[in-house]
Order: sequence, then C-alpha cells, then structure tokens
Amino acid sequence: MTATRKLVIWGASGHALVVADIVRLRAEYELVGFLDDVNPDRTSAAFCGSRILGGQEQLVHLREQGVDYIIFGFGDCSARLELSKLVRELGFSLATAIHPKATVAADVSVGAGTVIMAGSVVNPGAQIGENVIINTCASVDHECVIEDGVHIGPGVRLGGHVRVGRAAWIGIGVTIKDAVHIGPGSVIGAGAVVLSDIPGGVVAHGTPARVVREISCE
Repeated sequence: MTATRKLVIWGASGHALVVADIVRLRAEYELVGFLDDVNPDRTSAAFCGSRILGGQEQLVHLREQGVDYIIFGFGDCSARLELSKLVRELGFSLATAIHPKATVAADVSVGAGTVIMAGSVVNPGAQIGENVIINTCASVDHECVIEDGVHIGPGVRLGGHVRVGRAAWIGIGVTIKDAVHIGPGSVIGAGAVVLSDIPGGVVAHGTPARVVREISCE
C-alpha cells in the first residue's frame, strides 16, 4: 500500500539521514523532502534520495501543497521544542518514527515527534515524551520517564525508574543507575557513570559523574 500522508524532515545533516531511513522503512509516510535553515545555498540540492526544499520560509507553501506532517532531523533539544510550537501553529502534525528493529514494550507511551533508532530497547512502564531522540542501541529500562525534548545518545543504559528532565542531553555510552534523576537542560558527558541525582542546567561527566559547570542561559 502506498503511503498517502506527506511528510517533510526539518534538518539535512547526518541525523536526518537516520530519520529518513526509519521513515522509509516504516512506509507510513511519503517523504517529500528536507528543510535546511543552516545552509541556504543547498536549496534544490539532492539529498538522501530526495532534495532540499529550502528553509523555514517554505512551511506555509508546503502546508498549502498538502504536507501534513513534519519530523525533526537534528539534535538540538531546545530547538526541537521551540520549533514544534511553530509548526503546530501552522497546522502541521508531528510524526513519530520508531525503527522496526527497535524493541518498545506494548504499554510504553511515546510522544509526538519522537524518534527511536535501531537496536534500542524501551521496557514496560516507561514514558517517552514529545520530540525525544532515543538513539542507536540505547536501553531505557522499566518505568523510566523521559521528558520532552530529551536526547538519549547511542549506547546509553538507563536503569529502572530513571527520570530525565526536559531537553536534557545524555551523551554516548552513558550509564545511569536506577532511580536517578537528571535535571532539565543538563548535559551528561560521553561515557559517564551516573550514580546520584544531577540538578538541572549543568554539565556533568566522569566516573562517577560530577558536576563541572553550570550552563549559561545567554
């Protein structure tokens, strides 16, 4: 059956390649093309078996042309949340993309705009918010809460009952002990082992993880 729901991926870098692969494997949407605000000179260029349509200025035209769905193909957590407000105001819906070789328990709630990559496991009782990235081969154990806009990096391991706050970034290969809370907007550096709660708005890394600085709001 041919997909009739038209979709655009906002973003045109490496992460967008992975998102596009999932979209095509699921065959639930017709991929119309990509948006790129970072490199306006790429407009009309071929990319990932499709083409770059332009940037944000194309949104109204795309909506008029019957494109109903958008999914984000970039990693910036705060930007995904902010732009989701814009696209909804314009009448778009956020698509969700779960790789067919990801394992997601039947009772897991997955918010709009979320992408779950190949090899990932999300166990029973977990709650996954909107515009979340659960990257390649990450493991989210039972009853975890992953709030909106979080990026769970490749190979991350979360024990049961972990809570990750809004727009936090969990770097590649991080391990987080069961029942630990990560505050909103925090960044956990690659390979860290997190054994206790981390407050919001900080950078932490190491084994065991320690806060090394606050994140400036400027």
